[in-house]
Amino acid sequence: MKDFNPTLLKSLYIPPADSHKGQNGKVLLIGGSHLFHASTLWALEIASKIVDMVFYASVPENNEIVQKNKELFRNGIVIQQKDIESYIEEAEAILIGPGMVRSDKSRIFNFQFSIFNLEEILKIEDEGEQTYFLTKYLLEKYPEKKWIIDAGALQMMELEWLRQLNENVILTPHQGEFERIFNFQFPISNSQSKNNDSIYNDKAFISDMAKKYNCIILLKGETDIICSPEDCVQITGGNAGMTKGGTGDVLAGLVTALASKNDLFLSACAGSYINKKAGESLFRKVGYYFNASDLVNEVPVLMGEIVNDKQ
Repeated sequence: MKDFNPTLLKSLYIPPADSHKGQNGKVLLIGGSHLFHASTLWALEIASKIVDMVFYASVPENNEIVQKNKELFRNGIVIQQKDIESYIEEAEAILIGPGMVRSDKSRIFNFQFSIFNLEEILKIEDEGEQTYFLTKYLLEKYPEKKWIIDAGALQMMELEWLRQLNENVILTPHQGEFERIFNFQFPISNSQSKNNDSIYNDKAFISDMAKKYNCIILLKGETDIICSPEDCVQITGGNAGMTKGGTGDVLAGLVTALASKNDLFLSACAGSYINKKAGESLFRKVGYYFNASDLVNEVPVLMGEIVNDKQ
């Protein structure tokens, strides 16, 4: 499998000098739950540094947290879940899943529920079941939108839903999520091997799944594997400091922001590359001792260097 060519970053969208607010990307973040709060915050923080507008929809507790920390989200709008569809129409890319709860999917198949509208879905008390039906409803109703599916939504979705999206979707699983979603067992786990090639020695399977389900897969790990139906690349880098909670949410928010104005495959590759390089930059400064918030602040530094190099 070939390595990602970083010179392709030069083709990333750069806001024109004469542009106006709203012209340089609008994204919608759907996520969070009564159990998980921080996941969506990291995603929205990084996205708000890159695009002009971030619409944020979560449970009331999380919406309140964001409202109280408005200084982190000056260019965004906190919306109620019932209003999601209005903002989907305006958003250019949508992230769904960070902080959303998963539950036993076997119970859902016996769930007597007909999806008529968003209002009925939001009345479902079990948050895992709500994740399932909300994801299904939105993907089916808005297949023309650019979707980034992460975390809870990724673990609760059905693969067959992807076929209708016409390659307008990026999945962002780590190894364990990939194995569960695609019913596949890698030969050896990350924790047991120092040879990353042995972990991903069936890279052809990842490519096959991207082709079969007409999607882009960003498989996160020591080496990220990004496959579309047409192409596959690998991106090495990063360090053990990036195993901390939240770094995957930063990546999801970064990829979503890039996807608002760029090709989806390029967005997945660029997000992976920039995220890893930001982690390496932090390692040179503080070793392993950084967190997701530090990564949020370092990513724009790397992107600024890319812009300067491009110019």
